[in-house]
Amino acid sequence: MNEITGRLLRIAKGSIHDGDGLRTVVFLKGCPLRCAWCASPESQDTEYSHGYGITMTAAEVFNEITKEEIFYYHSGGGVTISGGEPLMQADFAFALVKQCKKVGINTAIETSAYGDYSAIEKLLPYLDVIYADLKLMDEQQHIKQTGVSNKTILENIIRIAKEYSGKLRIRIPLVPSINMDDDIIRVVAEFCKNLERLDFVEFLLYHRLGVDTYRKLGREFLMDSIVLPDKESVEKAKAVFSEAAPVVRLISNIF
Repeated sequence: MNEITGRLLRIAKGSIHDGDGLRTVVFLKGCPLRCAWCASPESQDTEYSHGYGITMTAAEVFNEITKEEIFYYHSGGGVTISGGEPLMQADFAFALVKQCKKVGINTAIETSAYGDYSAIEKLLPYLDVIYADLKLMDEQQHIKQTGVSNKTILENIIRIAKEYSGKLRIRIPLVPSINMDDDIIRVVAEFCKNLERLDFVEFLLYHRLGVDTYRKLGREFLMDSIVLPDKESVEKAKAVFSEAAPVVRLISNIF
């Protein structure tokens, strides 16, 4: 563990948005997807540029994680490995979560589920929670909006739901004109309804918090014409999803 190094974007402490309780979130650099609505474009490239990124050993990161142990135990929190895409640095993520489990720290990962299943399989015994993103069900639209096919993603999520004994949580970003039409919501609800093991589905609200970062990186923000979803449209999406998949617990703290 002492020798393996990772490329990090940053370490955020005291997070309440990346799992249960108060959490330390380790954001790793590098992502194979290029989602049009990505709010953290600085995390996409593995290389360091514009002041984004730092190299740390797993031991150094673990030391930072353990500094917050008292807050985990009092709040039911722990550590979350996020990105970017953690599967791009699966060995580093593995070293962290394995060590955390040894000392009783709750572990979670946030992933697009795009990667070789062998990397996921290696992590499963050491994860209490998996957050998997489900952006679009149509393969061609997924390619258009993220740059990659969703075939591997869907296959991996189905397999995780069969083999994983922890909590699988699906997150769906709600992006107007991209994936909020009733028919699209129904299809994703049907998929979630048929997963063998699922804790809940969570709707996430599309936002523009990364706009300034795009400018800093000298990149064009492609979503300027997309309006933010309002309460009425979100409530409708929730209703459509719940009607199609009444057995699935739906979480949405957007409004």
